[in-house]
Order: sequence, then structure tokens, then C-alpha cells
Amino acid sequence: MATYLIRHTPRLSGEVEVSTAKNAVLPILAAGLLTEDPLIIKEVPRITDVETLVSILRDCGAEVNRSGADLSICALQPQSPRNEERMRKLRASILILGPILARTGSACVGLPGGCAIGQRPIDLHLKGLQTLGAQVHPLGGMRQLSGRLTGARIYLDLPSVGATENLMMAASLARGSTTLENAAKEPEIVDLANCLNQMGARITGAGTGTVNIVGVERLHGAIYRPIPDRVEAGTLLCAAAITEGSVLVRGACAEHLRSLLFKLAETGVGIRETPAGIRLSGTAVSPFELRTLAYPGFPTDMQAPMTVVALRCHGASLLNETVFENRFMHVSELCRLGARIRVENNVALVEGGHPLRGGVVRSTDLRAGAAMMLAGMIASGETVLQDPAGHIERGYQDLPQKLRTLGAEIEQIEDCAGS
Repeated sequence: MATYLIRHTPRLSGEVEVSTAKNAVLPILAAGLLTEDPLIIKEVPRITDVETLVSILRDCGAEVNRSGADLSICALQPQSPRNEERMRKLRASILILGPILARTGSACVGLPGGCAIGQRPIDLHLKGLQTLGAQVHPLGGMRQLSGRLTGARIYLDLPSVGATENLMMAASLARGSTTLENAAKEPEIVDLANCLNQMGARITGAGTGTVNIVGVERLHGAIYRPIPDRVEAGTLLCAAAITEGSVLVRGACAEHLRSLLFKLAETGVGIRETPAGIRLSGTAVSPFELRTLAYPGFPTDMQAPMTVVALRCHGASLLNETVFENRFMHVSELCRLGARIRVENNVALVEGGHPLRGGVVRSTDLRAGAAMMLAGMIASGETVLQDPAGHIERGYQDLPQKLRTLGAEIEQIEDCAGS
């Protein structure tokens, strides 16, 4: 939990290294519950979402150790977590459900939490596990599942990333073959499948709408490095685009960011893909329209940073949010800095090209917090960004420091973590 003082930044330049992906690391950590052997995950970011899940895994009986940037997990005898409160802190906590059920035949978990950006029910997880043979019983604010899992054909009503990951992990130890229809296609899905396959799973089709899993008797340990964080990389590219930047984001994977790169190019910045990463130069000037969609569409996690890019452009930009209904909470905070934005239903009309002025704003969720940090960089004078819930530290490893490396003036002036 922190408060940041941000001063106007005319230009960013230099190089910065992107971290491994939070949204890839979390399901891979949960996958450690599928085997009694050690699973070693390389270059794990030091963020609070990871630390929260690690505490949940330890509550499940797993031994988790950090050595430098690497984490090892060893789950000899996994069990359902006892601390319901920890589950409520993290949306990704539901990812332990499939592995524990598949490994032990029984699981009891509390309903997960996370950012308040809209409804994200776990119905798809439960329905899929029921199709695999699990019996589901409500138990207060928890769900009790039991049963030996057997392969089946599962159709997901929505291409949910979490449900796809949970069911892939559960089906890896189920008897027979499982087919997931209308599966999510995100790079993090492919990354989890690659890790599971290194552990001895038999998964094909990850990254397409149809994923096939042939269950195996047991999985073994592995050493695995997750993919780079496409949302962090995209946020850094947006920061460069609003500050007449010349920035190389090392390690960024262009194939994971294609829809964002197309939109940034529409604004007039120069983008060059290199073996080392992605280089952006210039300033966003031309307005644009975007619609958030499931991958490979434009990512909802990049909508808030692109709203700040739209404020830099000369003219009206249109941003249509179709994934989460509460994903425009940052708009009222941006308006405190002088932004001209009108929201109707799930569409934001941004009138760009008008100066922002420094002020006091709050981080309303993880991605909005990063967007407000970027907005402070283009506002005149000083901006105070309050993040009492610690949203930014949940998902970004050293984002203020990385921006400072490029020339931003960002100072953490208060840390309430110990209060």
C-alpha cells in the first residue's frame, strides 16, 4: 500500500526489461499441486499476487521456497486450504481447485476475490468439473467437490481464461480423454500447457478454441520459465507513446501484443520489432477506436493505459469495453486531472489534446492504477497517486523504478504496508 508523487515527464528514453507474466506464473504455481515432485519456476516476479498465492499453497500443505528470482513448490500431500480469508484476496486462488480435486479426489475452497472490475463468477469452473464427474455441494461461503474425474467433452459458455486453465489441469490427471470447446486462446493458456507437457501431461491444441487433454496416471517435476508479461510490456510502451519516447522494452514478445501494436501504430508512433524486444519512438497524435475482446482481440487489461494514450491524441477517440462492466472506474479519476471523457454504458468518448493538470487521484484497480501513474507523467506540475489497497504492487514488479530508469520522476512518499 503506497502513495506516489509523480512529476511531469516530457520524454522517456532508454531500455527496460519486462518481467515474467503474472497471469502465466499464477496458474503454473497452482500446477505444482499436481505432482509430488518439485516444480521449479524461473524468474518469478516479486509482486503481492504471487506472494498471496504462495501463502495459499502453503496453506494447502505445499512447501514453497524462493531462491533468488526462482520459486520451487513441492506438494507431497496437498489438502484443501483452511484460510478462507486468503482465498478472498485473489481471483486466481480458484486455480487450486482443479489440481487438488484431481490429485486427491476431494476439494473444499472459498469463493475468490480480486479487483472489483465486474462479475467474474466461478460457474464455468464448477460446471466443467461436474462434467468431469465431480459432485459439488455448497458449504456456507465455500464449495465442496468430490469424485474421481473422468475425461469428457466440455463446452465453455464463454472463453474464460481461468476456467480453461483449471479444467486443463484437472483433466491432465483424469481417466481418459477430455476436449475443451470454446476454450480461451491467450498466450498464458499456451504457456500453462507447455509447462504441464514438460511435467508429463498430454495436451494439444492450446491457443486454439479446442484443447485436447489425454489424462495420465501422474505428473512429474520440471524446471520452467514463464513467458514475459505482455500487459507490463504494453503499459511501458504506452508510457513511451505519451512522452515522445524512444524506448526499447527488452524481452517483450510482439506476437503476444499484436492488437496493441496495431493500435499504437494508428496513433502515429514508430514501432520496431527487434530480437531484443520492441522499440517505440515518437508521440501518439492521431485518435483511434478500439473494442476490447477475448484474445487475440484487444486486451481489456490494456484499455485503461490506452485511455491515457487517447488523452494525448488530437481529437476524439472511442473505447468500447465488452469484457468487464466496471472497467471505466479510472475515468472519474482522470477527470480530476482535467481529462475530458464521457462514458455511456460500455463506451468511453475521449476528447484528446487538452492539457492535464496535477492533482490527487486514487488507484481503483490494478490496471487503472498503472494508467493513473502514466496520466501523472503527462499532467503539469505534481500528481499524488494514492493506492491504499496496493493495487499496483499486486501486478507490477517495480513499475515506478522501471519508469524512473527511463527518465520519469516518480517517488514513493508513503508506505502503509505496516499499518
